[in-house]
Amino acid sequence: MWWRSLALALVALAGFGLSACGFQPLYGSGTTTASGARLSEAMSAVDVAPIPGRVGQKVRNELIFTNTGGNYAPEPRYKLKIALSQGETDQLVQISGDARGTVLELSASFTLTDIASGNVIYQGSTIARAAFNRYQEIFANRRARYDAENRAAGEIAKGVKTQVAGSLATAR
Repeated sequence: MWWRSLALALVALAGFGLSACGFQPLYGSGTTTASGARLSEAMSAVDVAPIPGRVGQKVRNELIFTNTGGNYAPEPRYKLKIALSQGETDQLVQISGDARGTVLELSASFTLTDIASGNVIYQGSTIARAAFNRYQEIFANRRARYDAENRAAGEIAKGVKTQVAGSLATAR
């Protein structure tokens, strides 16, 4: 029974030791940027430039909504420019040469710029893949492709947001 008390004491000691390690959750309510502003306020001040195409508009809308929470955005302090590229890989190819599935790959490269100074704060890239099945019906194929594009756009938006938030939280 003494070993249980010792194990509990070691766990408590480790917990107290790690509590001062400086770890701060990225999306916590008290998370601040290096300048002292709240991260949520800094993220809502990111102006996302228009991105061409249906998928680009989906990525932009997702970023604007997640950055502002559906509220009005304050005066922008940062400009985010995103370039998308899209590709496909056929999967489950039959002997006849017909593919039964496709993997859609969406990649984004982006630049975050401080509007006041014009300095580039962060450059990054992210990739998302979404698979969809192919059918004989044209509408079913189109709908499956749209769904895959929407899923990939959502993942791209999450990746961009995480990288931008990380750069704003640690930028000096």
